Amino acid sequence: MRGTAAGEHAGCVTWYGAAGFTPLSKGRVIPERPNSLSGVPDELALVLAQAAVSAIEAAGGYGGGVYLRSGTPGLLRLAVLAGLPGPLFRPWWRMHVNRPFPVAEAHRSGQAVHLADAEEAMRRFPQLMAGMPFPFGSLYTPVVSGREKFGVLVVLRPATPGKKVGYADRRRMENTAQRLASALAELGADGTPVEWEGEPLSVQLPAVTTPPVRIGHLDWDLDGGSVDADEDLCAIIGIDPENFAGTIEALVERLAQEDVYGLWAIARQAAESGRPVARRMRLRGPDGRPHLLELSVRASPSGAGPGSHLTGFLVDLGTGPIVAEATDRIPRAILSLDRLGRITYVNHGAETLLGHARSDLAGRVLWEVLPWFGQPAYEDHYRAALLSHDPVHFMARREPTEWLSVSLYPGHDGLTVTLAAADQPSYAPGSVLRPGAGLGSPADRASALYRPVALAIALTEAVTARQVSAVVTEELLPAFGGRQLAIYLLKERHLYLAWETGFPQGFLDRFDGVGLDVRLPGVETLTSGRPMFFESMERLSAAYPGIPMDANVGARAFLPLIASGRPVGSCILGFEQPRGFSPEERTVLTALAGLIAQALQRAQRYDTEAALARGLQDALLPHRLPVFEQVDTVGRYLPGTQGMEVGGDWYDVIETGRGLALIIGDVQGHGVAAAATMGQLRSAVRAFALSGHDPQEVVSGTNRLLIDLDPGQFASCCYILLDPATGITHAVRAGHPQPLLRHPDGRTEVLDLPGGVVLGVDVDASYPVTDLRLEPGAVLALYTDGLVEQPGIDIDFGIEQLRSTLAADAGPSSLADTADRLIREAKHATDRPDDIALLLAARWDDASRTTTERTL
Repeated sequence: MRGTAAGEHAGCVTWYGAAGFTPLSKGRVIPERPNSLSGVPDELALVLAQAAVSAIEAAGGYGGGVYLRSGTPGLLRLAVLAGLPGPLFRPWWRMHVNRPFPVAEAHRSGQAVHLADAEEAMRRFPQLMAGMPFPFGSLYTPVVSGREKFGVLVVLRPATPGKKVGYADRRRMENTAQRLASALAELGADGTPVEWEGEPLSVQLPAVTTPPVRIGHLDWDLDGGSVDADEDLCAIIGIDPENFAGTIEALVERLAQEDVYGLWAIARQAAESGRPVARRMRLRGPDGRPHLLELSVRASPSGAGPGSHLTGFLVDLGTGPIVAEATDRIPRAILSLDRLGRITYVNHGAETLLGHARSDLAGRVLWEVLPWFGQPAYEDHYRAALLSHDPVHFMARREPTEWLSVSLYPGHDGLTVTLAAADQPSYAPGSVLRPGAGLGSPADRASALYRPVALAIALTEAVTARQVSAVVTEELLPAFGGRQLAIYLLKERHLYLAWETGFPQGFLDRFDGVGLDVRLPGVETLTSGRPMFFESMERLSAAYPGIPMDANVGARAFLPLIASGRPVGSCILGFEQPRGFSPEERTVLTALAGLIAQALQRAQRYDTEAALARGLQDALLPHRLPVFEQVDTVGRYLPGTQGMEVGGDWYDVIETGRGLALIIGDVQGHGVAAAATMGQLRSAVRAFALSGHDPQEVVSGTNRLLIDLDPGQFASCCYILLDPATGITHAVRAGHPQPLLRHPDGRTEVLDLPGGVVLGVDVDASYPVTDLRLEPGAVLALYTDGLVEQPGIDIDFGIEQLRSTLAADAGPSSLADTADRLIREAKHATDRPDDIALLLAARWDDASRTTTERTL
């Protein structure tokens, strides 16, 4: 039996774990179907469940679990989830170790991760908080035995803003993780695969300790007044059994006076009835808690006359019955859920509103027995209540026109849910834009809390630092009603202004280049790593006396830009009017700052690499083409508008001892690697050509060289050797688009040159040579596929368009004008994924040349 099978049956275990845990003793019979409600969990599931419960209790948490390695390399699976409903956390069931999440970092680094509150979590792991934007604390401890990594132990608990996770809690987590690692190592040594492949095992946590239910017994002689009471009854009333006088007077002196008269009244009523009867009443004990007393008639020992003895039971039920009666009187539907979503209590109002009897609801999972409650739109509200322990209010639609107002009140042991009929809402997300209004409606709240997701999507399309800043301006400012934005980037311990909008012209110049030792909010937010919020300029001035102010009288938010623990810069948001910042807004803005920092860090790397690639490419492409008496040549290069804006397209014109070589090529990919490979190929082609090799040898030699270099890239190429005097050409093509030939009469055709495979694939590839002749006045066009490719359109269509444009340009225009005309449409395109290279060659003689055509 595989230990991982435990995850294949997503059951629920109510677990009361102790501090220590070990695998089950060897030789114990384990059921073949783990997690069965009638069986015992298998050893792996039991050890994991006990570890999760122990860690949660030790660290003061309300939920948590264990991530365990799986059979897939680099993939962790949530094996146990305790204190939280599994289906609500399905997006986090799988975790790759390379993801930017605390679980992955703890497993990858072998170091524990402690996040005291949401702000700290958002600074370090914005992706985590984008999906769970709630105020909670969390601890992640790797489970390691020697060099063997098993997984990560996780505890979720209430946030402690401004207070780091204490040493005692960290140590208890480490001890629990070490015991778990030892237990898992022992299981592995015994032959149990310590892996998890299925769904997580749900584990119910023990409830908070409450006074136990106690039942005391008494026998009351009404005639003599004596009472026989057992020890439990004495304990409930608060009487020492050793000193109990055994009289009714000694018993009732511990009760309230009104209860004493009531007690005598029902006692006599029961005794005088002459038939079996039972009476109940509530008595208030000495500690003020209510107790239930049930009395019944018992015949006198002699058997004569009416019963003169009463037997009674005094029951201490805590506050349970009082709560039930009280909530039944409230004209509002009330439910109680445990932390796994199961209904534990239903009042009369809920029965009426929902149209279900208590017996139909009790013990069932809320969103299963009431499917309309299980819509994905409401899952975030449940997660918010379970993780943050703050009340959550939202509107839920039961029928197309029937709405309920729902409130969730969380506690350590579960949720109290209140329901009330409501009118159809008409929310207009916008209260977050009003000063001090905060997140007023559920729609506003959802809009703001999911802003990190929207911004992250937009930032994926931003490449340069200016593009990132533009995205922030377009996404962040409108979302929070801001009017001003400034982004400073850190360089050599100084902050330099990289972007600004909305500030008076020149106002921020005085802050450009300030050092990290200057006392300014934009500096201190970065050095401290804490966001800073000022509801008005007066508060900002009070905190930083003498700081220059602009004419704006509104609020300011200073956000640290920190990516992967490294400072990137700071971001300043300005508002026209004074306004408050709700806890949700502060949390979201902090998360956004983390996303912006990561995007800027990528952009800085991109800018550095792009500058290097552009410089490399500029150095490798010919700055000017050689001038010949009978042949004119013109080249054009246009970088793509996506990615690095540099690539591996190149062209060249070489005067060899055998004629004039016209070359065009295209290296796969973009960036520095493609540009470097292009430079190597260009140099190789020149070397082979200048050494007197024929076209086939040039291309074959370049192919073998590229394979020997093994850069992980391939390239296409077209090499044409032209004799300017006779017009005879020898052409070789290696996977490159067919050249175009415009004849002197204007007729233009797509040449059909046989060719070989692209360079860098087959060391034994052959490249046939095709002989042609260029008449005086003919124009040869070589190009790369970026000029003729369009997304979703066949490349043959693009080639035909290029052919038509070249044919239509057969009038008395210069070769340079023709080249500009051929790439004009592509040059104006804003979305150009590939580079473009174009090389034109025209052969003339004295009769065909005109003054206009000679102009370059």
